[in-house]
Amino acid sequence: MCYGLDKWSVWWVGNWLTGCTQRVVVNSSFSIWQPVTSGVSQGSILDPVLFNVFISDLHDGIKCTLMKFVDDTKLSGEADTLEGRATLKEDLDRLEEWANKNLMKFNKDKCKVLHLEKHNPGVQHRLGSTQLGTSSVERDLGILVDNKLNTSEQCAAAAMKADRMLACINKGITSRDKEVIIPLYSVLVRPHLEYCVQFWSSLYKKDVGRLERVQRRATKMIKGLGSLPYEERLRESGLFSLEKRRLRGDLITMFQYLKGGYKEDGDSPFTRSHMEKMKGNGCKLVLGTF
Repeated sequence: MCYGLDKWSVWWVGNWLTGCTQRVVVNSSFSIWQPVTSGVSQGSILDPVLFNVFISDLHDGIKCTLMKFVDDTKLSGEADTLEGRATLKEDLDRLEEWANKNLMKFNKDKCKVLHLEKHNPGVQHRLGSTQLGTSSVERDLGILVDNKLNTSEQCAAAAMKADRMLACINKGITSRDKEVIIPLYSVLVRPHLEYCVQFWSSLYKKDVGRLERVQRRATKMIKGLGSLPYEERLRESGLFSLEKRRLRGDLITMFQYLKGGYKEDGDSPFTRSHMEKMKGNGCKLVLGTF
């Protein structure tokens, strides 16, 4: 009832899940029918809704930061003090208790500890009776994050994926017309280079160049443009460099913050300057420090 469902909706869902059976087919051999005592049928439109309801109380009592996305769960907290370490241990114990109570065990082989900051003490943690292993880099929703928050590995991985897709286009498509290559590049290749780039955009020249080389090769594939300099190929193709596209995206996001487009995210990370002597449109910012 706390999720806004009336008793008839709850009854309907319960009736749908009750009495289900399943069996396994290997070649032409059939197993006997067995009752389904947990889970829901695969492919049902109710699957994500019921799963969200099932794990909705996972964060109850958790004091550290707990983030959930589908079946990925991340717990983060400060471990540079004894109090912080004790809080992390208590929260890990709560998660293990929840898993045992709800018969939904964590895959502890995939549970890793990522120690951030240069002088992190590297405290070992346990989930139940299992000591969790440590990792220097982890993939978080498709993005590689290392313990130094360096994005070079993500840049390399993104460039590799884009290169593979570009090679498939090069081998599988005979036409080299601009009207063919540009749409294929824009839809199949460039998204790999810009997926969540707001988070991992690099300032290192080697990483910027690694990403840009993919687009360089793509523009060289266009008939009649292979011998031209890169900037001219971009103009002829109607494209911008990836670096300019990232800058444009950052400016758009900053402008939306200034105009109040992200009020639900809390205080703006940008501070407007209120100096009376400054000329302009009133959107100049205070230069912060890091």
